[in-house]
Amino acid sequence: MADKSKDVSSIYSPIANMNLRTKTLLTIGLTVFILVAVVITSLFINSADITTNFNAMNQPPSFEHLFGTDWMGRDMFTRTLKGLGLSVQIGAGASILSSIIAIILAFVGSINSKLDSFIAWLVDLFLSVPHILLIILISIGLGGGAFGVTMGVALTHWTSLTRILRAEIKQINTSEFVKLSQRFGKSKIWIAKKHILPLVITQIIVGTILIFPHAIMHEASVTFLGFGLSPHEPAIGVILSESMKYLATGNWWLALFPGLALLIIVLLFDIAGENIKKMLDPTSANE
Repeated sequence: MADKSKDVSSIYSPIANMNLRTKTLLTIGLTVFILVAVVITSLFINSADITTNFNAMNQPPSFEHLFGTDWMGRDMFTRTLKGLGLSVQIGAGASILSSIIAIILAFVGSINSKLDSFIAWLVDLFLSVPHILLIILISIGLGGGAFGVTMGVALTHWTSLTRILRAEIKQINTSEFVKLSQRFGKSKIWIAKKHILPLVITQIIVGTILIFPHAIMHEASVTFLGFGLSPHEPAIGVILSESMKYLATGNWWLALFPGLALLIIVLLFDIAGENIKKMLDPTSANE
């Protein structure tokens, strides 16, 4: 009996003895693998392959159809995978564009005090209007579709990262090495490139990743309300919106599995962002 317990403890001891860095790397690796697998799988699924089969309408989950089928006999597992891939792609594009906007505004504000005041006012203005309303207005103004939604999300999610970067840059500008560079006649652009950017790169990376879940949820919300992607596209928002008509008839799987899949993807991005933050944080990176 003692030998068996010793064998079990020897199996789990490597996991127990892992430091924070190793556990964090494993978590990031697993999370990224799942997300990349979802995107790559969705790219190989052609929308034309999600065919209708009226002989298999409204079938509950089974081994043949893991997520069941919808009112047109389409396989919900295939539709959900395709929708998740589309949501991740839109979220990636929107978060990267948002970060670029935030970086430009934060660094421009550090060069000129009047511009900094204007940027602070602009941030407050955008934060005073609900994100969903702004996304809908921008999406409609740009013609809707994937481009309209991506731009709508990108142009409304830069505010939080801009605030963080502005605060960090102001603190860095008060440091001795920046003042020393100013005495040596270095330009503000040189200081921003050589001193400020290397110190805020962590916030930029983590901020970009943490924008992902917000971007994906808002894309799905706007599409659910009918102001986002086309109803012909297998987006999660479209799937959830269509499923509302059939929940009263007992077809619970039409909303449950796509909703859970979207929630898991959002949580995976959040986990990846938090763990990358741990890796890049000097206070916890060496634990």
